[in-house]
Amino acid sequence: MTAMERETTVQLGSPAAAGPDAVRVGQRTFAGSRTRVLEAGPRGRRAKTRLILLHGYCDSADTWRPALAELAASGVSVLAVDLPGFGEAEPLRPGSMLPQLDAFVDAVLKEQRGYGKVVLAGNSLGGTMSLRAAQSPRIPIAGVVSIAAPGFVDSWLVRTIGRYPLPLRLCASLPLPVPSFVVRSIAEYVVPRLLYADHGVAAADQVQRFTSLFPDYRSATSRLDQARQLVEELAEAYQGLDRLQVPLLVVACGKDRLVTPASGERLHALVPHSRLLIRDEWGHCPQLDDPAGLAEMITYFTAGIGRTARRRAGKPVAIPNAAAG
Repeated sequence: MTAMERETTVQLGSPAAAGPDAVRVGQRTFAGSRTRVLEAGPRGRRAKTRLILLHGYCDSADTWRPALAELAASGVSVLAVDLPGFGEAEPLRPGSMLPQLDAFVDAVLKEQRGYGKVVLAGNSLGGTMSLRAAQSPRIPIAGVVSIAAPGFVDSWLVRTIGRYPLPLRLCASLPLPVPSFVVRSIAEYVVPRLLYADHGVAAADQVQRFTSLFPDYRSATSRLDQARQLVEELAEAYQGLDRLQVPLLVVACGKDRLVTPASGERLHALVPHSRLLIRDEWGHCPQLDDPAGLAEMITYFTAGIGRTARRRAGKPVAIPNAAAG
């Protein structure tokens, strides 16, 4: 089912350029969907724990690149994947999105279990997919980090897209398509303000990744329509939270303009044994805001999974001050 088709190595620009920050880039197939993977840290069975990173809507595995070097330097064996429909992965098929993504994530988990116990960490849509995988007893997971998962208490913007798709109606009513340069200009303005806590420090290459998804009028309306479908599916996305027994760290971000901190608090309340971390200085994508702090948080959680069962259920996780970056 899964096969490595090609693999190259690129280096991230950190001080330890020859060390554990080497990122191995490859192509694989999971559940019939060909995709790209980024790997870092110890190879194969030398690692006792395998961390799998899942990105959000309209994102890709590249969102994790700033954090990969930090994780690898801490000795974490990590794999980031392009989810179907995003990055360099094959497109999603017509129909419901979440079941297709479920099958893909299940296939990734089946393969990665051969390298040790698996911890899932996901941002936004990736947080949703991590929670859905943990709800299923089919494939054991050692722990989950859910970062700004939507569908609990979302912002007015997310609710508007799902319930009152005004942008779609306005676009459809225009007599002529909006010029491409106008679409790109709007995307370049909006994207950093939605994803970062401080749009003034947004990395140009990361913003370009997102804005490249909206090169013209047709692609923008298509992505908006897909977002509306996803928001509708999120209404039924978390039916098995009462069965979730694995260690869960819920991360909420104080400057998130898409998924409010109240959403993280709601998820924490629904899963009593979970731990809640609210970072007031983070935006919707903390892997972009503070990759070092996020990597330290995930490393701390992963290292402590074996002790989770002996800790008092529901107690907020304590993260070292250095994690603030």
